Amino acid sequence: MPRTSTRLTFAVLATGAGVFAMLQSLIAPALPTVQHALHTSQSTATWVMTAYLLSASVFTPILGRVGDLAGRKRTLVAVLATVLAGCLLAALAPSIGVLIVARVVQGAGGALFPLSFGIIRDEFAPSEVSGSISNLSAVIAAGGGVGMVAAGPIVSALDYRWLFWIPVAVVAVTVLIALRYVPESPNRAEGKVSWLGAALLSAWLVALLLPLSEAGRWGWGSARVLGLLAAAVALFALWLATEARSRSPLIDLRVMRLPAVWTTNAAALLFGAGMYAIWSFLPGFVQTPSAAGYGFGASVTAAGLLMLPMLAAMFLSGVLAGRLEPRVGAKALLTAGAALGALACGFLTLWHDAPWQIAVVAGLFGLGIGLAYASMANLVVGSVPPEQTGAATGMNANIRTIGGSIGAAVTGVLVTGRLQPSGLPYASGYTHGWALLALLCLAAAGAALLVPAHRTARVPAPAATGSAREPARVR
Repeated sequence: MPRTSTRLTFAVLATGAGVFAMLQSLIAPALPTVQHALHTSQSTATWVMTAYLLSASVFTPILGRVGDLAGRKRTLVAVLATVLAGCLLAALAPSIGVLIVARVVQGAGGALFPLSFGIIRDEFAPSEVSGSISNLSAVIAAGGGVGMVAAGPIVSALDYRWLFWIPVAVVAVTVLIALRYVPESPNRAEGKVSWLGAALLSAWLVALLLPLSEAGRWGWGSARVLGLLAAAVALFALWLATEARSRSPLIDLRVMRLPAVWTTNAAALLFGAGMYAIWSFLPGFVQTPSAAGYGFGASVTAAGLLMLPMLAAMFLSGVLAGRLEPRVGAKALLTAGAALGALACGFLTLWHDAPWQIAVVAGLFGLGIGLAYASMANLVVGSVPPEQTGAATGMNANIRTIGGSIGAAVTGVLVTGRLQPSGLPYASGYTHGWALLALLCLAAAGAALLVPAHRTARVPAPAATGSAREPARVR
């Protein structure tokens, strides 16, 4: 394929994945505005975020597997069109119920991550794959930062609906370019989609993530939370048993058991817990009035600007990871990224009395996010057969999201467990939360050290068919 063609393909993939990453965080700072404009309660407005999280968690691995089977370009275009429809519906939504449905539709865009990684592996020269995956990971990581930074100015200058009108225009152009210039995948997995496996996967993910997201309102000891968590365990066990017996599993458990894959996923779970919790609570910390004994009373826009160092650092370190990976290996980069996250949270525990300290910590954590995102993607892609790329990278993204939900939920308990008479958290709640996140990132670095380096991973051939699997190199 000509060089210009791969550059255009990368531009399409980066735009689609970047827009989806931006949509994850873009609406969060505007929730109070949405609540007021659509005349709803705060608890109902939070479903704008919860519905998106649940939808993305379900669709990411399922549509990643569909892409492995049916063709990644075809699935990519369908997913982009779905995101376009979801953004258009959200921009026009006359009520909170319609907006929540629109966010469910947008959640299908989670599949853009595994589909994009699979297309890069299929279409790019072997020497370009690692760097391109790192660059795409940098765009994905930075996209979430762009959402946090851009939300305030967009809502202030225009209206919250423009948080969706802008993606409508961008995604519409991306769909047209993808149809014309993105090639179809030469590698296809054999078999068919296991719809029973998909249904069970969806069920246990929803049963797990819903109580983690709502436990702060429902209460950790409530019957709904405990019942859903128990159901999640039972459904997960049933899903494992079903996938193990299936001739065409949705997620090949033999691939998930590869040393490089399960160790990377463990690091993703732990690092995701720290990363999403920082994204969730650091803006709130700086927006707290200084009368509480901490915080700076920053506006939404000012809080976003304090996150700019994180955004810039995420992108730069993600791009740098592509240059460093051939020299030092993805394992070393993942370890370094998690360690930087632990260092940032450790600094934040001790020093958070001035805006410049927050900016420094944000930049340091951003460096860690960029390195970790790029290296996790490269480790998984380099460890699995080509026809399993979508499902395996989809599950890695999902595991990171699960970790984020757990980290945000536990940090929320620490932060809001004791409140001042004013209703604001005590400073100690935040410092205990930052300390916990430092430990989680440190544990992620420990998991990264377990990733095997410079080994060839083989997936055992299925007993029923005896077919061989392509070996994959792991660095």
